[in-house]
Amino acid sequence: MSLRRQLLVVALLLLSLPWAGCQFVREMEGALRAGQAQSLMATGEAVAGVLAQYPTLIYPHAERRAGGDTRRSLYAVPTTAPVIVDGYDDGWERVQAQSFGARDGAAGVEAMAQTRGDTLYLLFRVHDEEIVYHNPGLSQEANGDRLVLRLWQGGQRQDYVLATSAPGQVRARAASVRQHSLDPGRIRGVWQDDNNGYTLELELPLSYTGGRLGFYFINERLRDGRRKTFIGNTSRGDSAAPPWLVYNPGPLRALLVAVVRPGTEIAVLDRQGWQVGRVQRQVANTEPGGDTFWLLQWLYRTILADDDLRAPPQLGNDGKLEAPEAEAALAGRAAHQRYRDAGQAGRTLLSSAVPVTTINGQLGAVLVRESSETYLSLTDEAFGRLLGYSTVAMLLGIGALLAYASVLSWRIRKLSLAASRAVDDNGRVAGDFPRSQLQDELGELSREYGDLLQRVRRYNDYLHSLSRKLSHELRTPIAVIQGSLDNLEASDESHKANYITRAREGLARLQRILTAMGEASALEDSIRSQPLVPTTLNQLLEEIFPVYRDLYKQHGLALALPSTKAETMAAPELLVQALDKLLDNAASFAPEGGQIRLRLVEAGNEWHIQVANQGPPLPDDLGDTLFEAMVTRRDPGSDEVHLGLGLHIVRLVMEHHEGKVMAENTEDGVMFTLALKVTAD
Repeated sequence: MSLRRQLLVVALLLLSLPWAGCQFVREMEGALRAGQAQSLMATGEAVAGVLAQYPTLIYPHAERRAGGDTRRSLYAVPTTAPVIVDGYDDGWERVQAQSFGARDGAAGVEAMAQTRGDTLYLLFRVHDEEIVYHNPGLSQEANGDRLVLRLWQGGQRQDYVLATSAPGQVRARAASVRQHSLDPGRIRGVWQDDNNGYTLELELPLSYTGGRLGFYFINERLRDGRRKTFIGNTSRGDSAAPPWLVYNPGPLRALLVAVVRPGTEIAVLDRQGWQVGRVQRQVANTEPGGDTFWLLQWLYRTILADDDLRAPPQLGNDGKLEAPEAEAALAGRAAHQRYRDAGQAGRTLLSSAVPVTTINGQLGAVLVRESSETYLSLTDEAFGRLLGYSTVAMLLGIGALLAYASVLSWRIRKLSLAASRAVDDNGRVAGDFPRSQLQDELGELSREYGDLLQRVRRYNDYLHSLSRKLSHELRTPIAVIQGSLDNLEASDESHKANYITRAREGLARLQRILTAMGEASALEDSIRSQPLVPTTLNQLLEEIFPVYRDLYKQHGLALALPSTKAETMAAPELLVQALDKLLDNAASFAPEGGQIRLRLVEAGNEWHIQVANQGPPLPDDLGDTLFEAMVTRRDPGSDEVHLGLGLHIVRLVMEHHEGKVMAENTEDGVMFTLALKVTAD
């Protein structure tokens, strides 16, 4: 098996551990959530059974069960905090206001109500641009801006009016025939002016209402000839019973307090969707998860988090709860709904709704809600153990992977050490390279290295013996030619001159070959010994260009230099020799009168010295062999000696400079480029 597959298999084994752990946690949470749903449903059914037997717990006044009243009823929020009646809205922050407006838009009222024990508290914010106070001089009857409360006792309406001559305390006065058991003085409050009108805060016994409460404000406008506007949920001419006052009955709250368990919320809705009862009991330990490490809690809840859930719907300002599970229960079907716990990040809230049904029809619905923290806190310890086991398994897997990686690293270091010892400082292959017999990538690489070094050894042997062999092979013909020439001098005069000329031409050619090869070998040795020094290429080219121009007068030479200073590390003598070879090569192939261009340009982090000439292009099959030794494309019939060593020497010079030489065809000829590294000034 290859190393890639081995590492892949090990990595997959490690990745399966956290995946399996997450799946197990999710499955466990699903089972716990199903159990929680069954528990909430059982609690809701138990409460619904009691309410079905005692409908008066939901409807203290049986007439309200029939419904059908289209007028707006006032909803009173229960509170346990003391309410100070001072005409200000302190203590009313959690109560949502119901708005009532006049038909002409001249004034408006925001009404709020809450109950505490047997007392009803009312707060009215009246938006009025012109406040008209009660004027006793006009009439003993209430006049000016005033409030009329319409209560219900003994099947009769009970109207009470509240007016004041100035901001401060107010008390109600009967405005109709009243029950003798009712004391208007117990309906009292405080009137306070504000920038938008005035605020009226009242308190009265809850029993005075008879389960109904209507109100309307009479707004007088002096500028319009004391025209009156009526604002509220009833009117002066309404002869029907007042609208209902919806509140949480005390007996219903007592029942819910008795059955609610820690961490659970129970709410009761009537047929119209009004929330007539709600109790929530907090857990004793407010810190989730108890003593469990906080990081485990966070990780556990992050795995189970569901960002797609929405927050639970809130109670409307009219006291009605519009939730999918509540609507289903009011239609006679039990339902569940999960929400995002708005109070705690990473938690969910499960809401179960159960219908309250009797033989006479639907009474309402019971909602039981509980946070996921209730059961997640019980499983924190189990999750901690699961995480511990998974961690141990992952550590074992990581240990195995590290051991495997150590063996792999040892094999790579062994291969690297063998490769570094295979070649000595002089570039000669020393000794045999060890070949691994393992059938994987590293084993194959070691065998490839061995084959490569074997080929390098043979090539080095060839290079070292090349000069010696050529000298040996060429000296013999030279001796033969020399002997022939000596013999020809004594031969017939008619043939002697011709033979002598040919022999001496061949001898001269062989001598030039030996001289060129000797110079190439000496230059190759000298290249390695030349140090690199800071060199300004602009200055160097300016100094040598006149020499080239005089040397190649039959061609047109041009020099182009950049305005910036071209600094690099180089051996100037070697660069000049490389340029000599390139200029000689260009002059050899350029036609007489043709252009030879010498240019210096900056290309990124390199300086490029370009030598371009007009003439024939490079053959396509030449490729990288152009810069090898003894490669030439000159005319074989030429009398000049060309061993193909010029461009090879150029390549050696550039390798010494850690640069490179490139050749390419242009539109009218060929261009050679010497690439040198740019150095800072």
